[in-house]
Amino acid sequence: MDSKRCENGSMNLKELSQELGLSQTTVSRALNGYPEVKEATRKKVLAAAQAHGYSPNVRAKSLATGRSNAIGHVIPTTNSHEMVNPIFGDFIAGAGEVYRQNNYEMVLSITDDQNEESVYRALKVRGTVDGVILHGPKMNDSRIALLTELEMPFVVHGRASGIETPYSWLDVNNRSAFRRATEFLLDLGHRRIGLLNGIETMDFAYRRRIGYEEGLRDRDMPLDPALLRSGEMTEHYGYASTRELLNQDAPPTAILVSSIISALGVRRAIEERGLTMGRDVSVITHDDSLSYLTNGQDVPIFTATRSSVREAGGLLSQMLIDLIKQPDREPQHRLLEVELTLGRSTGPAPA
Repeated sequence: MDSKRCENGSMNLKELSQELGLSQTTVSRALNGYPEVKEATRKKVLAAAQAHGYSPNVRAKSLATGRSNAIGHVIPTTNSHEMVNPIFGDFIAGAGEVYRQNNYEMVLSITDDQNEESVYRALKVRGTVDGVILHGPKMNDSRIALLTELEMPFVVHGRASGIETPYSWLDVNNRSAFRRATEFLLDLGHRRIGLLNGIETMDFAYRRRIGYEEGLRDRDMPLDPALLRSGEMTEHYGYASTRELLNQDAPPTAILVSSIISALGVRRAIEERGLTMGRDVSVITHDDSLSYLTNGQDVPIFTATRSSVREAGGLLSQMLIDLIKQPDREPQHRLLEVELTLGRSTGPAPA
């Protein structure tokens, strides 16, 4: 039969319900992912909505459900460099796909550090978002206590080691990854291994440092502070730090790097010195699985601890949506293990 249309050419909820022979309540619940709707019914409703160009009235939907169907991301200016690099782009790409499937929108707020708390409070009071994803947690992150106080659903991309309050998080096993990478370099005969880490007040960098130290300690190797660097993970940071390390009287024969972006600077400094990466200086990097900054084609350029940020974005956003729908559920935790992939950047320690 011919489908009824509203004035703009697409169906409204009543017309879509009549077309399917279902109640408006069932159609609405299917579109919003309520668990009591059978999977077959949900798929049927979603297919019909797409075929007939059904688009819900967001304002009306918000008034009816008490939800905004939006997820917030609040980015302080001190972390803004991380938010515009390929890592954040991949995270949002993964999260965005889940938002689309669940009819959610994303609200991105950039604010200075002094106003970050007020932004969260405003989001809560205005009902702008149903929940937030917290990025870049520090070891003792006050935002977790704030969001708990506000009773706003939230999940954390990473963990905060100094916080005992229960909360939901998804993280990469940074400690295990860097211990494994350090052990791999030791197996190749390297005894002076540099570490170019992120800012170590950030929880991920703290855990990576611990893993590196454990790898050395397990082999009875001394920790040399002269081989350690910590800073914002930019290409220039990798370049400048590597130049400093190679200028030492006893330079490292291997370098462990916290970001592929910094690793590009490491390679530039090595080649500028007339050395060959993988022969004269070995390099292992983290975060090589990026859509717009690939680690070579058939053969990886860098040996890397591989972790998909895009996958993390999808998993964490789904975790938050589940929490919004079931606010009484226990905090959820997920720890992702990494894969060590071999590339051209590592080899036996030079004589």
